[in-house]
Formats: sequence, C-alpha cells, structure tokens
Amino acid sequence: MHRFHLAPEQCLGSTLTLRGAEARHARQVLRVGRGERVVVLDGNGREHLCEVAALAPDTVSLLVRQTNLLPKPPWRLTLIQAVTKAKSMELIVQKATELGACRIVPILSERSVPELVDETAARKVEKWRAIAVAAIKQCGSPWLPQIEAPQTPPAYLARQEAFELALLASLQPGSRHPRDYFLAYAAERHQRPGSVAVWVGPEGDFTPAELQAIKSAGALPISLGPLVLRSETAALYCLSVLSYELQASQ
Repeated sequence: MHRFHLAPEQCLGSTLTLRGAEARHARQVLRVGRGERVVVLDGNGREHLCEVAALAPDTVSLLVRQTNLLPKPPWRLTLIQAVTKAKSMELIVQKATELGACRIVPILSERSVPELVDETAARKVEKWRAIAVAAIKQCGSPWLPQIEAPQTPPAYLARQEAFELALLASLQPGSRHPRDYFLAYAAERHQRPGSVAVWVGPEGDFTPAELQAIKSAGALPISLGPLVLRSETAALYCLSVLSYELQASQ
C-alpha cells in the first residue's frame, strides 16, 4: 500500500484529508483510485489504514478503517552530525531516518563548509524535515526523527545532555571498536544502553579543541576501520553498526 504523512493534529477523527503536495502526489504520481487502501503515518507512532473515499482537484479524502499504535523502539539513537555540503547532508538525514535515528543534531563545527545564518538555517531544517518525512514513507517507520536547529559544539555541550553511552567517530590513536564499549557497558551495568549518541565530524574532522571538548564531556572515541571515510559514509557506518548492536541486545 502507498504511504502518506499527516501531522498528528491532522489525524483526528474517522476521515483524513490529504492536501497540497501529498494530495498531488497521490493523484498525479501514484494515481490512487476510489476504494484503494493506503497508509497514513503521523510520525508519532500511529499508523492509519485508510480507504480512498473521494478525490478532488486539490484534496484526497480518506476513511480510516483501522489505527495501529506502534511502540517506540526500546532504545534511542541520536546522531550529532557536523553539517556537510547540501546534498551529502540531505543523504545523511534520509539514511539516518531509515536506520532508526530518533534525533539528528546538526553541528556547526569550525571546519563545517556551509556558512549558515539564522534564516538560512531555518530553511535548511525545513528541507531536512521534509526529507525525513519522505524517508519514513519509504521505509514505513511510524516515528519521525526530531531534527534540531544547527548549533556550535560549545552551544550543544553547554546543555550537558546525558546519554547512557556517548561515542565519537575518531581518526585519533586509541579509538576502539564500538562493540568494545557495548560489551564493557553490559559487563558493568548488566544491561545494554538504552540511549546512545554518536558524534560525526566534517571533512577533515573536528578541530583538536573541539575533539577535546567532546571527549571531556564523556564521548568515547570509536574507530571506523583503517580507511578514511567521507563524513556521510562515516555517519551511515556508525548508525548501521550502532543500530545492529542495539537491536541485537534486545
């Protein structure tokens, strides 16, 4: 069945209405017909199984036949990602959504290529959120990741946000395989971590001062192997490995 997205406040009642881009996509691209079954995801855990009731030039009316509330995963994975060039950052957001990240925190490192002022940053976040919406429709996830406004490493670290396991993709000597930290955590706590964050730097990595600040805040350096990876490749590598470890622990 084709999947669509409506915000939670638009998913009240027994009839839902697709408007704007979603309606045009349904009519002009997917060519849905009356009586066809479709799925509407609200990004907040609810999956609405619907039947197309009526089609108008600018709207598609849906009758809700069944609503499923799908629980959140028992773990939370946060990507703290240095902002990269436009296309690669969009790829990171798309794949992070598909790989189950619950939150993406864009970081403006000293070595980040884009120069974002407030107005530009707001447009970027809007674009990234639209990409995340398209990604949950593609993969069927009922949970839309939270995408924060870009901020500098000091601004984010000042929040003193706590994770059960915070990791840092690092090119520095002494980095360890992510599994080592999962095993050490399990040996000490007799359980696997429920909240995990990973920092991924820009091309050229974080500056030495930024790396020191991130590690001083508790992030543990992980190795991504012997090859030097592009930032977007490093993000996908980290999320894939961490998602695997978290799911294997359940």
